[in-house]
Amino acid sequence: MAGYKIDRQITDFGEHVRGWRMVLGLTAQQVAERADITRDTLRKIETGSPSVNFRNVAQVLRALGVLDQTVDAIDPLNSDIGRLRAGSLTKKRAR
Repeated sequence: MAGYKIDRQITDFGEHVRGWRMVLGLTAQQVAERADITRDTLRKIETGSPSVNFRNVAQVLRALGVLDQTVDAIDPLNSDIGRLRAGSLTKKRAR
């Protein structure tokens, strides 16, 4: 069951990437060229293929101008619990 949820979220993520491309009025070819990837790789990202290299995903997010927003979204210091437990960020290993 856990596999289903992550698969659904990866698919949703890919749909959001495609949505950004459409909102910005960019073709798949334009985004692929800006991200220095193939159109096939972009297609895989947009359809939620789990086999795509994380670097390629980051390159596409950069090409769409949303990489900084994405990185900021997962910054633990941007959450109440992250700020509350900020001291844990200096530890060498998570427990």
